[in-house]
Order: sequence, then structure tokens, then C-alpha cells
Amino acid sequence: MTRLPNVLVIMADQMKATASHLYGNTFCHTPALERLARAGTLFTTAITPQPLCVPARVAMWTSRWPHATGARLNETPMPPDQEHAFRVWRGAGYATALIGKDHCFAEADDRALFDVRCPIGHEGLPPDDEPSGMAWVRPVDAIEAAHATRRAMPRQGPALSYAVSDVDPAATSTGLVTDQTIAWLEGRSADARPFAAWVSYPDPHTPYEVPRRWADTVPPESVELPPQPAADAPPLPERTRVLKRLLDVSQEDEDEVRRAVAVYHAQVRAVDDGVGRILDALDGLGLTDDTIVVFCADHGDFAGEHGMTRKGGAFYDCLVRVPLIVSWPGRVPAGAVEESPVNLIDVVPTLLRLQGLPRPAAMQGEPLATVTDAAPRTATFSEYGAGGAPCTLADVEALERPHGLEAAKATLQWREAEGRRKMVRTAAWKYVTDPVGPAPGGDAARDLDELYDLAHDPHELVNLAADPAHAGRVAELRRLLLEWAVATEDHRPLPLPPAAPRRLASTGSSS
Repeated sequence: MTRLPNVLVIMADQMKATASHLYGNTFCHTPALERLARAGTLFTTAITPQPLCVPARVAMWTSRWPHATGARLNETPMPPDQEHAFRVWRGAGYATALIGKDHCFAEADDRALFDVRCPIGHEGLPPDDEPSGMAWVRPVDAIEAAHATRRAMPRQGPALSYAVSDVDPAATSTGLVTDQTIAWLEGRSADARPFAAWVSYPDPHTPYEVPRRWADTVPPESVELPPQPAADAPPLPERTRVLKRLLDVSQEDEDEVRRAVAVYHAQVRAVDDGVGRILDALDGLGLTDDTIVVFCADHGDFAGEHGMTRKGGAFYDCLVRVPLIVSWPGRVPAGAVEESPVNLIDVVPTLLRLQGLPRPAAMQGEPLATVTDAAPRTATFSEYGAGGAPCTLADVEALERPHGLEAAKATLQWREAEGRRKMVRTAAWKYVTDPVGPAPGGDAARDLDELYDLAHDPHELVNLAADPAHAGRVAELRRLLLEWAVATEDHRPLPLPPAAPRRLASTGSSS
């Protein structure tokens, strides 16, 4: 090979690692991901920098933590001054494409970096965001018809909603992203440039809706529902209890919950089928040996764990632990498994190292072990919140009942912004804390830290943070969090207001 390798990053939205049999699932087999893992390296402990769509995506492509870029909310997409992977690749002469869910690049200058950009969301084609560089391979009317159910979902309970439809699978977002990607690959024969593409599936993010063809691959009776916390379990922070109040499905009919969880995993099966078809296309076009393929997700989903579905501002593994596979035949170890904790912000530095391209100095991630010569790390991190005011149980009580998806939507931006939670995860332990102080007159449990023994409590049902026997463990993990926070603080000074230097000089202050 004489030219730079191609890059194909395939991302699923809201897919927790354990939605695949590769991570221990007993009822959702993902043969395409298994095929990719056999050809490459599977990372067992990959963590998202933030379990929320936009911050996770911005952090991954910039290789910078959300607190460093300022993109900490779904309303703060890629800032205009950030160096990110697609700027590097365009500068290196790559053809570029984004096919699927964007939810990251909003600036015109960033979108112009893509030769082909075909965006689609969870409920169909986004308004006022036409494809560029390539027309859709399906009629727009057919695409919109295939998403009609998602725009008017049935409700089985206050926080429970799922559907099985008889729409054309090829016109759904998963089918469309797959076919669009294959058509783009097939149409590149006259382009001598290497390519860098982001193939971004909107599924298995809510709405939990799937064509019957895929629903049949995960029968509800095959679903194993996860264990739930005991009634006398140690207390949790108020923010977690708020989330439970909004998203609780534990009181719903168990068969209905099982069907909803089955639909979520059927969406995963549909994505897996799409990945397999894309891998077939790479083989058929003779591109496999020249293409680095990454599969990952931006964050996870409760999918029944802790009595909830969907996602929220917590750090359970079902939300922060994501699948990650890197493959490049002959260059990346095949069939390897790397167990050390890694992060999505490590993906871009890894790709640049494999490509032999310079890494921007501002990037905070590190190349991944096993697929490069980098050493394994012992810990990784995640965060949530932008320093906003807390959303308390009293605030939720003031909302119209029954609490559920309407209340969750009404408090969504509030809950996304509240606090500044931080998590550190090692191979065996997880610690979560919030440096933002208590709400005046709020619940004392709001400030509870969390500590989980992942080796003996993999479902994170028992919070050990207040147990004196674990005080030393808490102190060590707090030290790791502090070192990380200090080391990753944004190095760029914030501009002072014009009058500030004069005020300081006039007061003689040196503080």
C-alpha cells in the first residue's frame, strides 16, 4: 500500500456495550460485530466522555473533554474554534463523508469539510438540512413514510413506549444509512483520494421502534431482564432518584417491559446487519485491506437496568460503557481483546497514529493500547453537567402527574445542565462525585457520592461510598479525579472584560 489508509468510523447511537453477545448478552447475537472483532481488536472497557449525544460526539472528534471544549449540552455543538479529525483529514487530502445522524457539526465551515453529507435523524429527514454531494438513494416520500410511526409513538405506560411496524426496512434510518454508504463506496471508483467517512446510525436510540423483520430476531420471551436494586439498598443521590421518578418502568407489566427491551435489541440487530452489509461492500470493492474500520457508540441506554429505559445524567455502565472495535487487516492484531479502561476521546489519536498523520497538540486523548504501541491505562473518566441549578424531587412534584416522558421532556435541558458530575472508572471500581455544592434547602442525599465494586457488583446495585471500610478506596479515586481535572483544564486563557485590568490596577490588588 502506497497511499494513506482509508478510515470508516461506524457509530451506533445509544447502544450500550452489553447489547451485544460480544459483551455478555445472552439473547442478542451480533454476527457482523463478531466478524469485525475477529479481524481486529475488541475493547472490553470503552467509556464515553459524557453519556449525552452532542458532548460525546464533539469530544470524540476533537479528542478533548467536554469541560475543555465547552460542549457540555445537547444545545452546544462543535465550537467554531476546535481542531477536529475532519479538519486534519481534509488537510491531508482525504475525501470525506458523513452519512447518518450528525448532532455534532453545526457551523457552515465544518459542514463544508464534507464532500458528501447526508443527514438523517430518529424521526426522519431533518428539516432545512438537505443532503449535499449525493442524493438519497430512496425517494424522500418513502423515507418519511417509513418514519411515520416514530413521529406518533404509542404509549404503554407513563415512561414506556415502543412499537413494531410493517414499514419497508430499506427506507428506515438504519436501512437508508446502510444503502447510502454502500452506494457512496461504489461510486468512488474514479476518486483516487483516500477517504475518511463517519457512518452514523440513529438507532438504537429512542423511539423504540423497529420493522417486524427485525423484531422477529429478538423474541420477547428470549429477553433476560436485569436484576434490580433491593428495597433496602444504600441511598442514591437525589439526581438519580429524580431520574428514576421520570423514567421508571419497574411498576409496569413485566411482559410490556420485556417487549420494549426486545425492540431496543432488535434495533441493535438491524444495525448489526447494516454493518455486515458495509463490510461485504468493502470486501467486494477490494477496499478491506486498505481501510481502518472502527465500530463504536456515543453512549448507552438503561434498557431495563435500574428499572428504567432511555438515558439520563447517571454513570452506570449501561450508560457510559460502549462497544469499541478497531480493525485493519495485517496492521491491527486480529482477534485480540484489550481489557484496560479506554475512552472515546482516544479513537482519533489512534487513527492518526495508524495513518501516520500528525496529531494536533490540543488533543487530550492517547492512542489505544494493543492496536498501537501505546501502554495500557489504569483509569478513564466521564462527566456530565454544565454547573447549572439542581432539578430536585420537589421540582418534579410540582409538575403535572403522572410523571413520565412528559415530565422528562419538560425538565430535559434543566437536568442536562445541572451540576458538574465527574466519574472515574478503573477495571474493577467506579467512583462518582459532584463538586457543585448542595441546593439551599435541598435534600441532603443530593450530595451523596457513589462507589461501585464492579468485580462483585457488575450491575451497580449497591453504593459503597458511605461505607467506612472503603474510605481508602474513595480517597484514591478522588485523587485520580483531581489529577485528571487539573491536567485537562483548558490551557487557553479567557479574555478579561475591557475594564478589568484598570480596576485591578486602581485597587492595587494582586490576588
